[in-house]
Amino acid sequence: MHYFIGALAIAAGAAMIIKTEWLIQNFGTSAWAEEHLGYNGGSRLLYKLIGLIIILIGFLLVTNLFEGFLLGTIGRIFPH
Repeated sequence: MHYFIGALAIAAGAAMIIKTEWLIQNFGTSAWAEEHLGYNGGSRLLYKLIGLIIILIGFLLVTNLFEGFLLGTIGRIFPH
């Protein structure tokens, strides 16, 4: 099942990167992104970064490394 969810996440992230202009036209811009990531393109960059993170999570799910990644990064903050 994690293969299917990972493949969907990869496809959704790729669609988010490819269709950034459509996302901006339908969901609008982000004032925070425009202020912190650039004047006229910060929202585009934010959508692309979110898409890239979704693709990374999808690849971690497909390769079954998601739990190991979480334990290796934020798992040290919350010990067992």
